[in-house]
Amino acid sequence: MKIDTAQQLAPAPHNEADRGAADTVAITIAHGDGIGPEIMEATLKVLQAAGARIAPETIEIGEKVYLSGNSAGIAPEAWDSLRKTQVFLKAPITTPSGGGYKSLNVTIRKTLGLYANVRPCVSYAPFVATKHPKMDLVIVRENEEDLYAGIEHRQTDEVFQCLKLITRPGCEKIVRYAFEYARNNGRKKVTCMSKDNIMKMTDGLFHKVFDEIKLQYPEIESEHFIIDIGAAKLATRPERFDVIVTPNLYGDIISDIAAEMTGSVGLAGSANIGEHIAMFEAIHGSAPDIAGKGIANPSGLLLAAVMMLVHIRQADIASKIHNAWLKTIEDGIVTAELAASAVGRPFGSMDFADAVIERLGQLPTTFKPVYYNNPSAVAAQAPALYTRAAPAKKETVGVDVFVHDAQCTPEALADTLGGLGTASLQLQMITNRGVKVWPGGFPETFCTDHWRCRFVARSTGGTIGHADIIALLTQLTEAGVDVIKTENLCTFDGQQGFALGQGQ
Repeated sequence: MKIDTAQQLAPAPHNEADRGAADTVAITIAHGDGIGPEIMEATLKVLQAAGARIAPETIEIGEKVYLSGNSAGIAPEAWDSLRKTQVFLKAPITTPSGGGYKSLNVTIRKTLGLYANVRPCVSYAPFVATKHPKMDLVIVRENEEDLYAGIEHRQTDEVFQCLKLITRPGCEKIVRYAFEYARNNGRKKVTCMSKDNIMKMTDGLFHKVFDEIKLQYPEIESEHFIIDIGAAKLATRPERFDVIVTPNLYGDIISDIAAEMTGSVGLAGSANIGEHIAMFEAIHGSAPDIAGKGIANPSGLLLAAVMMLVHIRQADIASKIHNAWLKTIEDGIVTAELAASAVGRPFGSMDFADAVIERLGQLPTTFKPVYYNNPSAVAAQAPALYTRAAPAKKETVGVDVFVHDAQCTPEALADTLGGLGTASLQLQMITNRGVKVWPGGFPETFCTDHWRCRFVARSTGGTIGHADIIALLTQLTEAGVDVIKTENLCTFDGQQGFALGQGQ
């Protein structure tokens, strides 16, 4: 079993770069909801027994805060604590059912700029049953953008929209993080997964940035898979992967799958790394169905705490706890959800913590012992996370006008709109759910009440201005056309900045 030896990765928070390994570190903790308080109590008990040099500061987040009338699930004073300590150990929380409540996990990650989600997925065979005993990989998931930007709209009776936002700085940050992680932790290969055969601009940018940055790490093997075949290979041959880097949604899905493939999602911890602040958590949820029974597995949160200890330069304590945990697993001591597949009888949450404490100072005999190293306080400056190029020459060449009409056909809509162009703009195409339905559409194509009507400059290679678009919209609205939204069609240094319609 391969164990990473420097899980903290630049850029570390500035106040940690000069921090000595013997310093006591203030951290913020949240006990969370459901099983959260139980596994946090067990984790803190182990940390204290191991001599972790931490000063916990507790905040209240989650279900109780939501139900008190705070739709964000976190109070202003909690933000103050996080920004002060810059280190957050968080138990899982519950988001109340029903509308009006945003995911607190996503809010924290994006508000604090925690751009990298790092999830090690390791099998612990033969002591935890798994079909993949050689699995040992790390998934580095982009954490701030993609479909998790959370920008959604209902546009018509039948159509809802979610915007997928991919940025060049976001791609550069996460891809570089993955390669730096591999370099600093003795990993040999980085695999990129995207869906750029379909989403050629958004996922295409992610793949393009990967291909650019990999050239700066010639000693590390690199490869790219379309996410569907990549996920299929992960499910059948996880041992062929080392570090996987992928956009937000794909990373969320495959990291849960990979964690479960190791034997239990309850064994996996994760780190959320930003330029200033880091958050550590188990990847599982609050499991309210077993809350209060004392049977929850604290391993995910405990291993997240190990990652935290390396991050705050307490590698000695991280090594001691991780080795004791491995020895506990070797000795057949597991909690209820692993009892059927492991070799031992089930233990309760605190019993399991006590078993880890009893083994502090011991080393595993089947697993390879873990020896973490503190990152050097005078380490070489890591490469810049991203660079911003000079702005491109941007020219507007048309506009997509989105229309709500439940009654019309493509031909009837084209007849209406065709006569409403301006001296600068003419109707070129109508699509429905991205498929071209005029001109030359097929009657078999199913259409909803949501139409994209593409108007382009009348002169070949011509450009338009905002006044031309306003004039067009004035004509359309005066004619009773229900305009939902518009998207300008632009070129950047002469390169087309918009996709063609399917079938165009």
